[in-house]
Amino acid sequence: MTEHRTGQPPGSAGPGPSPAAPDPYDNRRQVLYWRLLARLFDGEEQPALESASLEVVEDIGLPSALLDPGTSLDSVVQRHPELAAKFDGLMTPGDGAADDRDRAAEVRRAALVSKVLLNVFARGSSTVTAEQLARWQSDADWLERALGCPPGGLRGGRAAGAGPAGGGLGPELAAIEADLVGRMRLREVLADPALAARLTPSMSLIEQLLRDKGNLSGVALANAKSLIRRYVDEVAEVLRTQVEKATVGELDRSVPPKRVFRNLDLDRTIWKNLTNWSPEEERLYVDRLYYRHTVRRTTPQRLIVVVDQSGSMVDSMVNCTVLASIFAGLPKVDVHLIAYDTRSIDLTPWVHDPFDVLLRTNLGGGNDGPVAMAMARPKIAEPRNTVMVWISDFYEFDRSQPLFEGIEAVHRSGVKFIPVGSVTSSGRQEVNPWFRERFKALGTPVVSGHVSQLVHELKTFLT
Repeated sequence: MTEHRTGQPPGSAGPGPSPAAPDPYDNRRQVLYWRLLARLFDGEEQPALESASLEVVEDIGLPSALLDPGTSLDSVVQRHPELAAKFDGLMTPGDGAADDRDRAAEVRRAALVSKVLLNVFARGSSTVTAEQLARWQSDADWLERALGCPPGGLRGGRAAGAGPAGGGLGPELAAIEADLVGRMRLREVLADPALAARLTPSMSLIEQLLRDKGNLSGVALANAKSLIRRYVDEVAEVLRTQVEKATVGELDRSVPPKRVFRNLDLDRTIWKNLTNWSPEEERLYVDRLYYRHTVRRTTPQRLIVVVDQSGSMVDSMVNCTVLASIFAGLPKVDVHLIAYDTRSIDLTPWVHDPFDVLLRTNLGGGNDGPVAMAMARPKIAEPRNTVMVWISDFYEFDRSQPLFEGIEAVHRSGVKFIPVGSVTSSGRQEVNPWFRERFKALGTPVVSGHVSQLVHELKTFLT
């Protein structure tokens, strides 16, 4: 039997190339990711991984603060401003840092990614202070930036829309934030103006404030109202922009266009006056100006918004009250707002002030849709000029059939009925399958839970 001293398999022609040497950049990147996993799943410091990671970070010219779980990303960027731009789009597909020709860049990217993920997902289990919550919210903003999303975009917060790499992280981030808020001594924080000033309004925080508002008084209640007002104003700014951008009604050509410069249709003016072109003078003589029509046809419409205010629909309650107030400000739109759980309340007198509406809500548990329908139906004066938006998960308190029969009757009367699973910034929704199938058969399928879809539906019908 022939001995193969070269280590080649039998039948090989020669020694061939020697085994490839380990890639030092791969080893460094693995060290950083192993440290990340160890920290996330254990939380205890692993001395060997910590020292090896420190050596890697210092060797590639990054600050050691990236390895300190107690240092916020804001602090890191404040000390090292050149890193700010590196976090933008850091975790989006096709990131240039993954170029095989720049192995060192992959290691730097691993260090930055590890920092972002560790700060957001390693949240501990002890009591949370206002400062810690604010820091987490800021770190979560950096994660959203790394994923190509606007701050708050994944958590269903102030800015709507998720980036290409957002995936299903939105609900997870919202759950983490809710857990942190739940571990706060919120009443103590609200009673201290200095601590309350550190809070950044978020959906999770607003939910807690709305649930606990009956137990607050004095300074604590004033601070709670201030936070709710700030959040409402931020949501209103985003939704107002979406309403302005949404599809509007047809142009009314029976109304002469305003003869002002901003309405001048320059292309049409030139085209219509081409017969006045003078080749000798190379000059166009204009004997008539043409203007664009800007007035759009509007018909008096009635919008009835019915929103489930049970505990599972807090996000929808906030968005709907703000959205109703915006549409109430449009010309010739008559808006009515009803909230319900096991009882219903007519919030129409306060529809122009979503802040006031939210303070009057009482987040409950059960759903009794027929009670809300009994309040909503008398508001229908002209069915053909009425749209009814019903926002709920439609998990009724054992009264599914009566509610659907009421909805079916409203729809057949000529009312434009729009069922919505929820109205969130992230688009999450959960709808009772029994209702979903019947709405589909009725020709009124459930609208996507994303608030922008509802804006489009309403603007198309109302203007």
